[in-house]
Amino acid sequence: MQDVALKQDTWPVLNYGELKDTLAAVHLWTQIVGKIRLRKMPWLNHSWHVTLYVTPYGLSTESMPYEHGVFQIDFDFQRHQLVIVTSTGKRETVELKPRTIADFYGEVFEKLDASGVDVTIYTTPSEMENAVPFEEDHAPRAYDRQKMEDYWQALVRVHNVFTRFRSSFTGKCSPVHLFWGALDLVVTRFSGRDAPPHTGQAPNMPADVMKEAYSKEVSSCGFWPGNEQYPHIVFYSYCYPVNEAFGEQPVKPEGAFYSKEMGEFFLHYDIVQQAKDPERTLLAFLQSTYDAAANTGHWDRKSLECDLSWYENEYGCFRPL
Repeated sequence: MQDVALKQDTWPVLNYGELKDTLAAVHLWTQIVGKIRLRKMPWLNHSWHVTLYVTPYGLSTESMPYEHGVFQIDFDFQRHQLVIVTSTGKRETVELKPRTIADFYGEVFEKLDASGVDVTIYTTPSEMENAVPFEEDHAPRAYDRQKMEDYWQALVRVHNVFTRFRSSFTGKCSPVHLFWGALDLVVTRFSGRDAPPHTGQAPNMPADVMKEAYSKEVSSCGFWPGNEQYPHIVFYSYCYPVNEAFGEQPVKPEGAFYSKEMGEFFLHYDIVQQAKDPERTLLAFLQSTYDAAANTGHWDRKSLECDLSWYENEYGCFRPL
């Protein structure tokens, strides 16, 4: 791994074409691990119980209950291992390397069994067209260590900006967490009001799950690695419900745009990465697109937001922007 200390103040260069094969494998690996979390965690509103979290070395399920206590599964993108640990002292690892999805799936469940964790999952990937069950996916998969380290370093930086953005909202707000359905890091704000029934659909996703996920009015932003239909690494922002005025609102920074086809604002990662101040540039996108959602949706902003500048000035809790 490159010396992180030498690049701690820079955002890594990311190229979709160079990353896509590695991320395709990692995406399916996170689905396997995420589905384990889905089965072992009690339901939490809007499917928050299934998500993964950014750590100093990769992604984590955090602690999950099981028959003998708690266990945890971590992606370590420094040592390139999947690590399974339990409160009974068991520790198992799975190497992250070029391999088939079926091979990875089989070894993960062998190691879970060795750890005393009894779990079964629905093995068809979610939110993917023409999905192949994990145990039947024998196609060779790439894994480039350096490319994955770069992407993880981007996740770390995005996580920190999203965390700061989250802090100025006193209403209901999600954690900063990664949904493995689309492999996007997300933070979502809620107006506190019910939303009209959601009718959207996703492949291999129960309609009731989608309906509950959007049962409340939201303004949501995320970091998404793109796909073959949209081969760009981007930040996005959308709201539900949405009206035509949302997409007509002015947003920052220069280069941000509204996609009528997708119904959301986009900002390409490259614009942030190349900016003189990437953190401030991304915050401008998050704040201005939230403003667009809250203003056109007539949110009670006075009761939902707070100004933390006094706290930052008094205690220096954040690096000044």
